[in-house]
Amino acid sequence: MSKIEEVKALVEAGKSKKIAAAVQEALDAGDKAQDILDAMVASMSVVGDKFSAGEIFVPEMLIAAKSMSKGVEVLKPVMAGDTSNSLGTCIMGTVAGDLHDIGKNLVVMMLESAGFDMVDLGVDVAAEKFVQAVKDNDNVVLVACSGLLTTTMPALKEAVQTVKAAFPDMKVIVGGAPVTPEYAAEIGADGYAPDAGSAAVKAKELVA
Repeated sequence: MSKIEEVKALVEAGKSKKIAAAVQEALDAGDKAQDILDAMVASMSVVGDKFSAGEIFVPEMLIAAKSMSKGVEVLKPVMAGDTSNSLGTCIMGTVAGDLHDIGKNLVVMMLESAGFDMVDLGVDVAAEKFVQAVKDNDNVVLVACSGLLTTTMPALKEAVQTVKAAFPDMKVIVGGAPVTPEYAAEIGADGYAPDAGSAAVKAKELVA
C-alpha cells in the first residue's frame, strides 16, 4: 500500500491519532502535498457518500473530518510555500435559522487548504452579519453561505441578496443539501457546490 493510500484509509477510518505521522511519511517519501490533500478530499467524499446512503452517521463523519483536519495541519506549512500569496479572504457561515455546521466546517477546511484566509462566522448567521464581516476584514474576495434545511432557503436568498446589494462585485458561493444550481442562480449567487471538495474547486474558479 502506497503512503497516499494509507493516508486515504486512515481518513476514512477516522484514525486521527495516526494521520499526522502518515501524512509526514508520505511527504518524506516524495509525495506532493497537493496529491496528499487531493487523496484526503477523495476519502472525505467517500465518507460523504456513505453518510448520504445512511451507511454511517454524524459521529463517524465528524471523526473522519477531524482526521482530515489533523492531516491538513501537517500539509499547511508545506502548502503555504506553494501558495505564497493567499487567494484572499473568504467569509463563511451557515445562514440564519440553521444550526448545521458539519458541512460548513468541512468547506472551511477545504478552502483553507486551497489557499483562502477563512473567517468562519459560525451558524445562524444573519444576512447583515455577512455584510459586516466583509467590511471588518481585509481583502475579502468571496462570501460562502451554507444552508442545510429547506426551511432556511429564504434566509439563504436574503443573505446572498443583502451581500450583493452592499457589494455588487462580491463573489458569493452557496451550498447545502436542498440547494440546487438552479436555485443558486435564481437567488443571484455566483457559484454553487454540492460538497466540500467541489466548493474548493469552484471557489478558486470564482476568484481567479
